[in-house]
Amino acid sequence: MKNIRIVCLALFGGLSLLWLLADNLLGTPYEFFALRRAMVSYTGILAVGAMSVGIFLAVRPAVLESFLGGLDKGYRLHKWLGIAALALSVVHWLWVKAPKWMVGWGWLERPVRKAASGEEPGALLGFLRSQRGLAEELGEWAFYAAVALILLALFKRFPYRYFFKTHRLLAVVYLVLVFHSVVLMNSAYWASPLGVTMAVLLLAGTLAAAISLLRRIGGSRRALGHIEALKLHKDNRVLGIDIRLQDRWPGHQAGQFAFVTFDPAEGPHPFTISSAWQGDGHLRFHVKGIGDYTATLPQTLKVGDPVSVEGPYGRFDFADGKPRQIWVAGGIGITPFIAGLQALAEQPDGRSIDLFYSTAAPDQTFIERLQQLAGQARVRLHLLVSGRDERLTGERLREQVPDWRMADVWFCGPAGFGRSLRESLTASGLPAADFHQELFEMR
Repeated sequence: MKNIRIVCLALFGGLSLLWLLADNLLGTPYEFFALRRAMVSYTGILAVGAMSVGIFLAVRPAVLESFLGGLDKGYRLHKWLGIAALALSVVHWLWVKAPKWMVGWGWLERPVRKAASGEEPGALLGFLRSQRGLAEELGEWAFYAAVALILLALFKRFPYRYFFKTHRLLAVVYLVLVFHSVVLMNSAYWASPLGVTMAVLLLAGTLAAAISLLRRIGGSRRALGHIEALKLHKDNRVLGIDIRLQDRWPGHQAGQFAFVTFDPAEGPHPFTISSAWQGDGHLRFHVKGIGDYTATLPQTLKVGDPVSVEGPYGRFDFADGKPRQIWVAGGIGITPFIAGLQALAEQPDGRSIDLFYSTAAPDQTFIERLQQLAGQARVRLHLLVSGRDERLTGERLREQVPDWRMADVWFCGPAGFGRSLRESLTASGLPAADFHQELFEMR
């Protein structure tokens, strides 16, 4: 989360500083319509800057994953940049519209238009000026479309299969806003560091929009395969899916995830890989039926069905220098730890590990397999069944693992459960950096 804040501070702080250096607002006497022109430029620059970085993150650039601490953090940044762009766009729109309304109501006097300078503009500048009316009109409609699409994306009850399709339309909206920005941005800005920065941001965003519209997101990390086996654990509504890949797979670390497409009309869904990599083209996923789509998979998937797998992604890979670890799983959050157990069973690393698994719907076959894997990996398994056992809290965890201060904690499960544990452990002295939790929220 620290690096997410760094990116936001660098983006908004940097653009603000560059704008102040490029604009002469502070060096001129106060006049409302001069202030209005400056604020329209400033809010527009911040809004399109946020959208540019946001749409770049949407194509899942591997170059930023390590810096941000995983793709899940990249999507969290993408979400907050979208919210920031929405808020800034509304403010930008109000600076454009509100003074016009105030003139119409008689609250402000219409400004006197300045006569055009006698200097003949260059061909490019003349062309841009000729497009101002079109850019203003298209920008306004693009603003309305962006507001609607971003609000839909934030509305969690909006079905994912529709979100997947409508969210791509933001790439079209963004390209319209690039045209709007290039035409209407103060021509004097282009010769300043602000202009260079905006050119880079707009170019990066335009390339990302093209990748999205051409459906090439993750294309270099995508492998085709087919379903090799299916096993349904009825008691906990978890479907085990074995996939045999036909294309080359770069391998993955235990705990990483991939985007899996069973139905092109539905689009890719992120699922944690629950098998360690053996180099044989085999992947396993455990999917719990907790949504409209995942609940239908036991009835719709068949052995032999084609599958597309994109990845691997994520930094939830149990990599640290400490000899002591505590793993905590809630519900289907057990999947990365299953892969971790398999990896340790194949290649022990000498670390001392306790695994706490909390579940509300234990499946006997599933539990037996988990116990078997834990034994092979020499990991101490603590099974907690809701309604039967006491709920796992930070206090109870500290009692069960007396040397918890020497450990890294790896958590995967419900966000509220993780937040409660993290707050309790950090309040008792665990460094925040030693609590690892993937933000498995891709919208």
